[in-house]
Amino acid sequence: MSKERDYYFEQYQDRKMKKWAGFYLSEHTAMIEQEQKKKTVKKKTQMTWSEIDEVLAQAFQNQIEITIQKEELDSEGNYGADIKGRIQGHDELGLYVDGQKIGYDEIRHVQLS
Repeated sequence: MSKERDYYFEQYQDRKMKKWAGFYLSEHTAMIEQEQKKKTVKKKTQMTWSEIDEVLAQAFQNQIEITIQKEELDSEGNYGADIKGRIQGHDELGLYVDGQKIGYDEIRHVQLS
């Protein structure tokens, strides 16, 4: 019996991680899909420049926190995460919110938080 067992172990080639590859890939892709669903930001209504200007003026004067959705889309056509914070400053090209410079022409939607 020991000769048979020794022969089996001599012939057996362990595939190590290869045998888990199918399981890992299906679990991994399911996890990635869940993360993408969480990251998907809903498209907010496009505001006119006068509506954006009104909200920004109110937020700046009263130091109210705002939420901005930028016009940018990622490679899959999704909007990025909203930018939240108080207006820290501005110039003729844009404003500074939460340490980021946002151009006026990049703003799609803004609301008071």
